[in-house]
Amino acid sequence: MTTPITYRDAGVDIDAGDSLVEAIKPFAKRTLRPEVLAGIGGFGGLVELPKRYREPVLVSGTDGVGTKLKLAFQLARHDTVGIDLVAMSVNDILVQGAEPLFFLDYFACGKLDVPVAADVIKGIARGCELAGCALIGGETAEMPGLYGKGHFDLAGFTVGAVERDQVLPRTDAMRPGDILIGVASSGVHSNGYSLVRKVVTNSGLTYASLSPFDQKQKLGDALLTPTRLYVKSGLAAIRTGGVKGLAHITGGGITDNLPRALPNALDAAIDLSAWQLPPVFAWLTREAGLEQAEMLRTFNCGLGLIVVASPDKAGQVIDAFGDNGERAVRIGELAMGSGPEPAVRYRGALS
Repeated sequence: MTTPITYRDAGVDIDAGDSLVEAIKPFAKRTLRPEVLAGIGGFGGLVELPKRYREPVLVSGTDGVGTKLKLAFQLARHDTVGIDLVAMSVNDILVQGAEPLFFLDYFACGKLDVPVAADVIKGIARGCELAGCALIGGETAEMPGLYGKGHFDLAGFTVGAVERDQVLPRTDAMRPGDILIGVASSGVHSNGYSLVRKVVTNSGLTYASLSPFDQKQKLGDALLTPTRLYVKSGLAAIRTGGVKGLAHITGGGITDNLPRALPNALDAAIDLSAWQLPPVFAWLTREAGLEQAEMLRTFNCGLGLIVVASPDKAGQVIDAFGDNGERAVRIGELAMGSGPEPAVRYRGALS
């Protein structure tokens, strides 16, 4: 007689999945918005559009955390990568002018460790709270043999709304002389970690070493600093009426991301001495021996968001970010284009 083989024998524990759902419900509940009709527990989440929208356009975004997850595995610290996951998606739709309404996550692993997964999703819920969007559902996939022990992957999905006549960027309204404003990042955010990890290995340091650029914490903790969420401050800046465009500075750095928010006829002229290069980037530059051009195309170099603003309202835009806890400074202006496509022209040097 053949011995029965259960799903658990094959490596998938349905009871563990049910336990995780129950564990995360209180965190998800704190993120709910009035528009949520049905959240976690069903086959799909139900959300109605806020009634204040006249001609709403839905804006969607998806992203992951990348190899920054490797740090979380090595340090056994899982409470911050969920914030990164939310930030990478909601910041992307913010730059279209959208208010994030809801978020869903995908958590994939070889064997489900409920406390670890709960920590991750607790971070996701915290990110949703900071962004003002509801965590309405997700998927936990246990796939034995596909992921190594203690490893998992994350993906996030968000949907937001914006009035049709307020979609950004407003490239047709951009002119030479419009002001470029840089909004400070919290560090490396969630891009470039394949290089970061290689730099750490080559430096002879470990993640348990005292950080060479921040003597108050260990290197691993410093590098796990989560991505800034610019939603509340960005929406406040948009409400001033002075924002013509926004760029989320992710993989590709300033060089590749800012032109995505510009029309063909204009370039971005940026003064690199307008802000101080954060210590983590100075350390990476020294250890990797990177040229300035490579740094500007790999990392955010201290600016997680760049704004194109009307000259007469640039001060109000900067104040709106400051009033919401962000550091924003003028970093340059738009100029007549030097080629068929928009580009970034730098002057000075990163300080």
